[in-house]
Amino acid sequence: MRRHTLMSLCLAAALAAAMPMTMPAARAAEPVLAVAYAGSMGALMDKGLGPAIAKQAQVQYQGQGAGAFGLAHLIAAKQINPDVFVSITPGPIEILQKAGLIGTAVPVASTQMVIAYSDKSRFAKDFEAAAAGKMPWYEVLEKPGVKFGRTDPATDPQGRNIVFTMLLAEKYYKQPGLADKILGGVQNHQQIFTEPSLLSRLEAGQLDATSGYLSAVISHKLPYIKLPEQINLSDPTQIADWYSKVRFSIKLPNGKTDNLSTQPLVFYAAVLNNAPNPKAGEAFVKLMTSAAGQKMFKDYGYSAPKGGDLQ
Repeated sequence: MRRHTLMSLCLAAALAAAMPMTMPAARAAEPVLAVAYAGSMGALMDKGLGPAIAKQAQVQYQGQGAGAFGLAHLIAAKQINPDVFVSITPGPIEILQKAGLIGTAVPVASTQMVIAYSDKSRFAKDFEAAAAGKMPWYEVLEKPGVKFGRTDPATDPQGRNIVFTMLLAEKYYKQPGLADKILGGVQNHQQIFTEPSLLSRLEAGQLDATSGYLSAVISHKLPYIKLPEQINLSDPTQIADWYSKVRFSIKLPNGKTDNLSTQPLVFYAAVLNNAPNPKAGEAFVKLMTSAAGQKMFKDYGYSAPKGGDLQ
């Protein structure tokens, strides 16, 4: 429990440090709209939806991006108090529904898993060949010296989804042990980075390749390898008969074990029941589901929402 609390406090402090400490006097008079969102959505939020809602609703937009599970736990513990929470997969939303902080969450977009790579990597030619279908992508990732990055499965859905992708790849390509060869174990901390920094490290050439959502990779204009729908978790209709064939367990920061199964890669948005500015929060969710909002999602590489509301 002490470890969980310390991690929560550190994440809360990091989020607070990322927020602007000063602002022009004219902006200071505007009400604040605080949005906590899955870290992969940074480009869309900072350059698209955030500025749009600030202009439309005459609010000062403040965004906090991090792993969705980590954010959900901070919100449930009342350590941060946003107006809107935007998650990928139902899991983080369900945490806040159980805490009585969210009623209904609406789907606003969807995506799929890909492998992003750096054009600065010494393996770039191999990744390009894999992207063109000239060699198996997993053989490139298995090469000695390849630096692969991903996020923490204990706090971030993407960290869980890349494990599911690799486990499904073992079955789909009939390659036993593929996941361990590439990942070095579920919680290999040499590969794990925070979600907001993951693609930035790739862009800087610090990593050769990373897990990624197609939406975020397109937003960052990075080269990537597209994966078959049998392993990219994009098709909710395959959950029951195929995606659900793989499971794994992780140790949570509180010491408990969590047994995980696949969830659809759908983004959900909800206004918090204790939102300081619920009117602006509702306007933001309405913007995301509007034609203008959906065009922004599409422009930043997101696919249309799938499935119904989470009650």
